[in-house]
This record gives sequence, structure tokens and C-alpha cells, in this order.
Amino acid sequence: MNALSLSEPARLRYRIFLFLYACIFRVLTPLIWRYFRKRARGDAGYGLHLEERKGEGAPFAADLWLHAVSLGEINSAVPLVRLALQDGHRVLTTHATPAARNSVERTFADEIVSGQLAARFLPIDRPDYWQRFFASHAPRVGLVVEMEFWPWMIEAAREAGVPLALVNAQIPAGSWPKARRLASLIGHPAARMASVFAKSETQARRFRALGASDVRIAGETRFDIVPPETQIQAGEAFRASLQGKTVIAIASVVEGEENVYVQALVDLFSGSDPPFVTWVPRAPERFQASGEFLQSAGFDIAWRSHLFDKGLNPHSEPGSARILVGDSLGEMTFYLAAADAVIVGGGFGPRGAHNVIEPLALGKPVITGPSVGTIEFPAVEAEAAGMLTVCHAPEDLPDAVRAAIGQTSPEKAEAFHASHRGASQRIYDAIRPLLSERR
Repeated sequence: MNALSLSEPARLRYRIFLFLYACIFRVLTPLIWRYFRKRARGDAGYGLHLEERKGEGAPFAADLWLHAVSLGEINSAVPLVRLALQDGHRVLTTHATPAARNSVERTFADEIVSGQLAARFLPIDRPDYWQRFFASHAPRVGLVVEMEFWPWMIEAAREAGVPLALVNAQIPAGSWPKARRLASLIGHPAARMASVFAKSETQARRFRALGASDVRIAGETRFDIVPPETQIQAGEAFRASLQGKTVIAIASVVEGEENVYVQALVDLFSGSDPPFVTWVPRAPERFQASGEFLQSAGFDIAWRSHLFDKGLNPHSEPGSARILVGDSLGEMTFYLAAADAVIVGGGFGPRGAHNVIEPLALGKPVITGPSVGTIEFPAVEAEAAGMLTVCHAPEDLPDAVRAAIGQTSPEKAEAFHASHRGASQRIYDAIRPLLSERR
């Protein structure tokens, strides 16, 4: 990592921007607290540990600090965290959502008890809050997953002498023109990172164009995730219990695109051999609302929490239900393993499609909508390899699903994955020397 450039001062325009940005954030802070109180009505976790969002809370001297904003990001970083833990390093993770923090507390429960790992909420992006954070935790190295370009987080890390790198780094095609304009006007925050571990050559070129000085192509750590075998077995057993029915998973459904999938289901259910569907909302606060929405659309539903115990052992049958609503966290592999084809949500919404690597890892044919800028890598590569179908119009979705079923072979999927594994090790090898430096 490029630790030597930490002392380089920012350009005058960027320093003025940082000053104005800090002033605006200070004025907006009461609104931010109001936002957390409002979110806490739907998810009580947003109302907990608020002192951590001020950079306070129990100190934890970390070798590695890793920030993963939400559930998808922390799941992608698990292989990287495990590499650091296996070498005996202390790891601090930070998050913006309770779902991500809760996932860490489940996944690394033993390491938390032993004092080797701690999970916290990310401070609000104010310089005073970040100064407290670095004073309390003093990490040797920081890694930020994906696209978290918080200006004062980056600047405060430099001031504290903490090399900070982006991993799984990307700038989606839709955001690229705006990023270039920002870079030309005042400078882009990414240029202030110590290092950037980009997903692909395309992404590396973009970061270099923004002024980042140390850019490396590392790939995507999600390819290093090993799906839990117990969930695979439970999913396959559930599919077998449906007595030969085709199973379609609609994963990571986001608010605002539900009608697209409902219309597709009306078409798919109208055939002589209607499929069974698992419907997995993107956010836990949407579980109940999603089920009620499907019921209001005239569908009989079942709930994962009613059909299975905590170990995914069935204790009742779906009955007349055509849709299983996935009202659980950390069990995406179960839902995907049961499927013959997977629709990944977000592709018909403005914010873009979500992770397609999980279903690809299980050899499932994947379909998503046209908004794939957020997953440019590996969407381009997966579509070229025949692993992904991009459906450009909602009305074409039923036919795209029918065509995709049985399209992808396990051998083809394994070859695709094998060619993209190893990002976690490449990133860890780059930061390993810094993790062991004397304090």
C-alpha cells in the first residue's frame, strides 16, 4: 500500500471544499439524529449505540479496521477478515446498518468473546467525530469496501497516519461522468486514499483518471466466499419436498420494483405447470410489508419463519401457498440453493442490480434487469460467458426466466468462478506488512 503519500497536502480547492463540507455536516447533524430515530421505529437497531456514530464507545486497539456499510458488503469481506484473524491480528469492523453489525456478531461470535474482533457503527462524517474514532482505536491499516467516499473519513485517516484503501473498488458507469466533473472541479476523495484495489481493469482506469496514485487490480472478494453447506443441503431438501415443481427465487427485492415481479408472476403462474417462488426482500424492515403486498396482489404466501425452525428443519408444509417469503437474515444460500433460476433484484430500479455472484456460485442461471451499472464487474463477464441474462424490458421477464431454466451447468459455473477467485488473498498479501508494524 502507498503509505508514503499520506503526508501530501490536498489542493487548495479541495481544502476549501473540506471546510465547507464540515460546516454543512455540522448544521445537518440534528437532522441526521432525527433520521436515526425515525429508522428505529422500523428497526430498533438504528436507535442503539448512537455514541459510536459520534466516534465514541469502548476503545478497541485494532490492527485492521474494515468498513462495510451494509449486509452485502460485510458478507463479501468475510474471507478477507478471516485471513487477518488467522494470522492473529485484531480486527475492528464498522457499519452503517444494524443488519451488517448483527451479521458480524453472529459470524464472528467466538472472536468477539475472545477479544480478537469488535463491531461498531461508523461515525457520522465530521472531523471531530473521526478524530475521536482514531484516538480510541488507532488501527494500523484501514480497508473500505466498495464505494464509501466519505471525505472526512479519508482525510482524518491521513491525519492519523492510517493507510486507508478501497477494496472491491468500483465507480459505476452511471456515476462516472459525475465523478470526472467532481475531480476536475475540486478533486475526488478517492484520490486521497492510500491505495485502491479495483475490481477490474475498467475500474482501475477510472480511479487513475480521478487522480488515485496507487491503483491495483485485485478482483472481487465475493468470489472467495464458500457457501455454507448446511444451507445448500436445506435448500435442496426443500426443493425436493415440492415434488418436482420448478422453483424460482426472486432475491434482494427492493422497494419500488415489486410490481414488475408481480406482473411476471401472474404470467408464470398462468401456465399449466406453475412454479413455486421464493421472494426475498432486500431489507429486513421490508419483510412484513412485502408479505402484505403479495397478499394484497392475490397470492397465497407462506413465511420462512413459520415453515422452518432456526436450523432450517421444516415443521410444516407450504400448503396452497405459491410463494415463500424469506423473512430471515443470513440465509440467502438456502433460498438460492432451492431454485432452478434466480432473478436478482434492483435491476429494474434506479439504484441498480444487486450481487449476482452468490447465485452464480451455486451454478444457478441468473436474470436481472437492465440497470447493471452497479455490478458492471462481473455482469459484463458473466453475460459474455452465458451465465447471466440481462432482461431489458419488464414484459420480457417471464420469457427470460423460462429460457434461463437449466441453461447453466455446474461445470461451467465452477470454471467461471475459478477464473475470478483469489482477490481476498491478493489484498491481504498487500496489507500484511503494515499489519505487523510496531506501534
